[in-house]
Amino acid sequence: MQHNKICSTCGTHYTEIPADGICTICKDDRQYLPEGGQKWTTPAELDKHHGVRISKVGENIYELVVIPKFAISQRALLVLSAEGNILWDCVPLLNEPAIEFIRSKGGLKAIAFSHPHYYSNMNDWAAAFDCPVYIHRSDQQWIVNHGPNIRLWSGEEEHLWEGIRIINIGGHFPGSSILHVPNLSALGTIFSGDTIHLSPSMRHLSVMYSYPNQIPLPRTEMKRIKKRFENIQFDALYGVYGYQNLTVGAREVLHESLERYLV
Repeated sequence: MQHNKICSTCGTHYTEIPADGICTICKDDRQYLPEGGQKWTTPAELDKHHGVRISKVGENIYELVVIPKFAISQRALLVLSAEGNILWDCVPLLNEPAIEFIRSKGGLKAIAFSHPHYYSNMNDWAAAFDCPVYIHRSDQQWIVNHGPNIRLWSGEEEHLWEGIRIINIGGHFPGSSILHVPNLSALGTIFSGDTIHLSPSMRHLSVMYSYPNQIPLPRTEMKRIKKRFENIQFDALYGVYGYQNLTVGAREVLHESLERYLV
């Protein structure tokens, strides 16, 4: 592994700590520094004290989670397809059991991201599976490790295969995106990361500038995002955490949620 420092708050891997000693991701007002200040760890320490739990959460869908919880505690989602598998978002630990499991399912054809908070150790994942990493060009400034596998894309959509698309939504970050997979449910399934965020009640979806700092988006941006979803068909949604599996009526929940913002 090429990285030597990991931000303990967001899980981003660095080859060189920034000159001010502060994680570039965490000092932005969409994230935060913990009480007590910046803390760093190393890949060796992370591997020593943590593992990766892999669970099936749907047909041809597996989640990967670092245990015990570390940093943001997001999950990565492995989406299986006949023409090639996709890893949606990353977790900051890549170990041999995880590599072996993914290889047993056919490896990875691509890695794609919702937004910069989950870039973590994306270059290690890409090197292990010799695959491209798709990041929207609008979020290029947040890439702290420019590995050779990174593919910047522009515009509203990036078409992959079997009708699978990465769709730029914006909001949380300019490049915030969702992954749309048409054949996992009747109307299509979206993988959202933090681009849209499902509440514990499973009845409300939010779109915010900052979730941890509770900073809303302006009304004009909410209207734009609502319009952006008008032509995206889906009925199932998988978010960033393990409870965020909404497999019935997801589009209706999103529509009603965005309407509440605009009353």
